[in-house]
Amino acid sequence: MSAITGTWLLRMKTPVGTIEAEYRFEEDDGVLCGSARGNGETTPLTDIAVTDGAEGERVTWRQRITRPLRLNLEYDVIVTGDTLVGESRAGRLPRSRVTGERAHA
Repeated sequence: MSAITGTWLLRMKTPVGTIEAEYRFEEDDGVLCGSARGNGETTPLTDIAVTDGAEGERVTWRQRITRPLRLNLEYDVIVTGDTLVGESRAGRLPRSRVTGERAHA
């Protein structure tokens, strides 16, 4: 099972301010899938890939959003325990810092 499996609270520091969203990653028959909820919409995550590294588990994915703007986002994060850190990118816009913590029920 991947270390990213579960629910995460992410914060993205963007040029328009900090955006918070809830991300959920699940494994179904060995295939990792996910969704994100924030800014009044829920969107699927695509192209999720996981690789092991010296710093932790590296996870990348793509996501399309329509709020606050229509954007195609790409994420690249490192998961260590119950925290993650990395960056997201929306097309030609500058990279945005991403941090997150696992949500505990």
